[in-house]
Amino acid sequence: MLEAAPKSLRAELHEHLRSLFEAPDLPTARVLLDNVLETYASRAPSATAILEAGFDDATAVLALPEPYRRRLRTSNGLERLNEEVRRRERVIRIFPNRASAIRLLGAVLMERHEQWTTGHRYFDMAAYWQWRQEHQASATAAGTPTAWQQKALGK
Repeated sequence: MLEAAPKSLRAELHEHLRSLFEAPDLPTARVLLDNVLETYASRAPSATAILEAGFDDATAVLALPEPYRRRLRTSNGLERLNEEVRRRERVIRIFPNRASAIRLLGAVLMERHEQWTTGHRYFDMAAYWQWRQEHQASATAAGTPTAWQQKALGK
C-alpha cells in the first residue's frame, strides 16, 4: 500500500497504518481506518483503495485474543522456518534429486513439530480454547451467532 502512495506521504501514512494495525480491537481499527481514508482519499486515492480493499484480511487477527495477535500478524515464524531450511540447504549445496530435497524439508518440519510438542510451544492453545468457550458462551447468552456459527450457516 505504501508503494502506491506518493513518496512525500509515505512516512506520515506509515505512522497512521502502524496505529491502525496495532489497534486493541476491530471497532477501534475501523474508526482509525475511516480517519485514514478521510485524510488521504484525495491525496493518495490508489493507496486508500488498496487499504480499503484489504482491510478485512489485514485485520482478521483482531478477532483473536491478544496473546496470539502478534505471532499471527507477522510472518516471523515462517521466516524462521525458511532460515532453518536455508541453513541446512547450504551444507548440502546440490540435491541429487527432488526426493532428497523433500526429505530435508520433512526432517526440518518433523524437528520443529517435535520441539513444539515436547518443549517450547509457539502458542499456548489452552488459553485460546478458554477464550473461545467464553466468547461462544457470551454470544449464545446474547442470542447472537458467533463468527464460526455464521460461517457454518453460510451468512
